[in-house]
Amino acid sequence: MLVGVPKEIKNHEYRVGMTPAGARELVRYGHEVMVESDAGSAIGMEDEDYARVGARIAGTAAEVFAEADMVVKVKEPQPEECMMLRENQVLFTYLHLAPDPEQTRLLIDSGVIAIAYETVTGPGNTLPLLAPMSEVAGRLSIQAGAHSLEKAQGGAGVLLGGVPGVAPAKVLVIGGGVVGDNAAYMARGMGAEVTILDRSLPRLRELDSEYGGTVKCIYSTAETIEEYALAADMVVGAVLVPGAAAPKLLSRDIISRMKKGSVVVDVAIDQGGCFDTSKATTHQEPTYVVDEVVHYCVANMPGAVARTSTFALNNATLPFTLSLANKSPQQALLVDRDLRNGLNVYKGKITCEAVAESLNYDYLPAGDALSA
Repeated sequence: MLVGVPKEIKNHEYRVGMTPAGARELVRYGHEVMVESDAGSAIGMEDEDYARVGARIAGTAAEVFAEADMVVKVKEPQPEECMMLRENQVLFTYLHLAPDPEQTRLLIDSGVIAIAYETVTGPGNTLPLLAPMSEVAGRLSIQAGAHSLEKAQGGAGVLLGGVPGVAPAKVLVIGGGVVGDNAAYMARGMGAEVTILDRSLPRLRELDSEYGGTVKCIYSTAETIEEYALAADMVVGAVLVPGAAAPKLLSRDIISRMKKGSVVVDVAIDQGGCFDTSKATTHQEPTYVVDEVVHYCVANMPGAVARTSTFALNNATLPFTLSLANKSPQQALLVDRDLRNGLNVYKGKITCEAVAESLNYDYLPAGDALSA
């Protein structure tokens, strides 16, 4: 199989879909790898590093899309990339289709086989290809939020950990999954007063045990969300419904009554955002203000620490990439239920139920599509 790795073109996206080490593994199994020139140079992965392990360097993205049997990326394809996809080609990347009708339509029209990192499952219904970026985003959310709390950034001028004699900031994390856990870990480590809200009592017990009572673990209801949000200096939205649009948990009314200069960080923005006032931003202009509350809603947060993120992501995706290449995509998807759960679009049909419901498309189960 010829596996293509184009350079990412989303605003301030420096990650790359495959490291030289990943390319070396594919070559070792007898596959060809084509990498667009400078795809990883921004984070220290030069063309020479890829060439040294047997990859071929392409001058343009058009060459990669034209020749590759499978395209491996990081972020969802931009419209100009979607136009280069072709029937029966495999696309393996983050997609986040539920809040993105334009991309969904373009993928359907292309006839591509589109597999989304974020809906591939693992043991215990985990999300192994989302987890590493969720870990990064969770930790980065506190770093970004703390910076946004500075007065020069529009915040209230509050130091997250306080100092002796001055109380620390109050941080509310809505959602106790991978993002929320990592956000709480960082916030607590910086000395903040941290509260996690979640609707799973078993998960709250796990978190309470993990943090030894140093983090408040509270059952999430409309009332507790409002109570703790109004008292918070920073709110991190860390909720996820796999494949579906994120639920709206902070209303405009609550935002309008929050502390002046407080900060909200919406990590769910890739899935449409979990605050009524959220809109996607970029690393170039990461924040905006609504009702004197600073909003940080960068849609590719892990791209800020692109080198760390690239290695973490490649560690998780490489086994699945190898499976798709070694077995053929059709066979790999048929025999591996977890990988099959990642199939979102198959030759013009929507094969992810959450995406179909969100965008009002007919749903064709992935198994049926593959069998047909």
